[in-house]
Amino acid sequence: MADPKGFLKTTDRELPTRRPVSIRLMDWKEVYEAGDSAVLKRQAGRCMDCGVPFCHQGCPLGNLIPEWNDLTWRDEGRQAIERLHATNNFPEFTGRLCPAPCESACVLGINQPAVTIKQVEVSIIDQAFAEGWVTPQPPGRLTGKTIAVVGSGPAGLAAAQQLTRAGHTVAVFERDDRIGGLLRYGIPDFKMEKKHLDGRLAQMTAEGTRFRAGVTIGVDITWTDLRARYDAVIVATGAMVPRDLPIPGRDLPGVHFAMEYLVQQNKVGAGDTVDNQILAEGKHVVVLGGGDTGADCIGTAHRQLAASVTNLAIGKQPGDSRPEHQPWPMSPTLFEVSSAHEEGGSRQYLASTIEFLANDAGEVRAIRVAETEYLDGRRVPKAGTEREIPADLVLLALGFTGPDSAELTQELHVPLDARSNVVRDGDYQTSHEGVFVAGDAGRGQSLIVWAIAEGRAAAAAVDRYLEGETQLPAPVKPTDHSFAI
Repeated sequence: MADPKGFLKTTDRELPTRRPVSIRLMDWKEVYEAGDSAVLKRQAGRCMDCGVPFCHQGCPLGNLIPEWNDLTWRDEGRQAIERLHATNNFPEFTGRLCPAPCESACVLGINQPAVTIKQVEVSIIDQAFAEGWVTPQPPGRLTGKTIAVVGSGPAGLAAAQQLTRAGHTVAVFERDDRIGGLLRYGIPDFKMEKKHLDGRLAQMTAEGTRFRAGVTIGVDITWTDLRARYDAVIVATGAMVPRDLPIPGRDLPGVHFAMEYLVQQNKVGAGDTVDNQILAEGKHVVVLGGGDTGADCIGTAHRQLAASVTNLAIGKQPGDSRPEHQPWPMSPTLFEVSSAHEEGGSRQYLASTIEFLANDAGEVRAIRVAETEYLDGRRVPKAGTEREIPADLVLLALGFTGPDSAELTQELHVPLDARSNVVRDGDYQTSHEGVFVAGDAGRGQSLIVWAIAEGRAAAAAVDRYLEGETQLPAPVKPTDHSFAI
């Protein structure tokens, strides 16, 4: 595999250079400079002939990582993209947005920095698009069966592409005005420019997938009518109900959910005019939540010329090295500095928000926080440590609690589990025959790589339901809770 002595000759982990902060804050383009092909080949050559490639287990899609590392090292780009597409419909998304649990499981990572798997992946697909190797793959025959996919995020798009290529007639319904779900409106352009999404949608359209934007199932079309019109329905609506923070002052003007803020900026970036847009310019911005969504808010606020940006997390700061309770090949919780954090602002841990404070005009002016202490396993504000932080704009990036499923459960009577996710069986099917669930709507908030894996697996289940058998791959089961998450 690759260079037999590559991991011995090259021990350093080399990643593409990020554009200078002062430059990238002036635009919304992706933060990374073009990669050096020599560096890429050298890094791909570090992949070991390790016998048991644990990176396969680390990736829910089962990506054939050693194979396309080897092909990259050999300058066989066309064969590399064929191996990559064999397991992953959208490597241009995962290569930019996935936190790469495969790298945590890399065998080389036991005593050296892991192979730069994610960077090799995105370089393969970028070259494939540039060379014209990504072409439509329409089915050779049509089955006459029709399928509705509700939601156009990664799970819905993966399911739709698989089923279209199997010969079914697939329509994707999206309540937003453009196709893409969180890929379109939840991810800032500096993390993924939308040309990558548009290129893939063009391929899917040419293959025969039909897209219906601006249609809300349960309002414009009832779930009952949708099920009656189609031979099968896949619910891939995501887990978009945000977690709130019900403390005094929550209803003050200037306190918003993160997705309200991010969606508006993405609409503006797409050329739309947004009335009364939430803007950070000249404001003291406080972002509550230390995850990826919080980082997206931080980077957006910097580009909108915020006066200051403070990021608060209620828990402890993660360590710089793998903790003992998360040994290899588990995906560890580590302190990370994303491109947004690199751009400035303050990060504070063990900060419990107590109250939002108003100015004379009745708008938020500050938040009152206290140090977090742990009592009987609970995180509570420590008495006597209260302080105020100026805040003209507060963004709640506290995660999501489940899908927006009121109409679905009322009309089709499908149950929810204790975490507010739609209940499905081992074949992704709900209690309502012919209605399937894939992605975050069924498993809860998770990673993009899990969404694509579930979309592919649900497509196989639907194909089997309609045809009695299937040749589509099913990488994961709904109950799969491997260490990769």
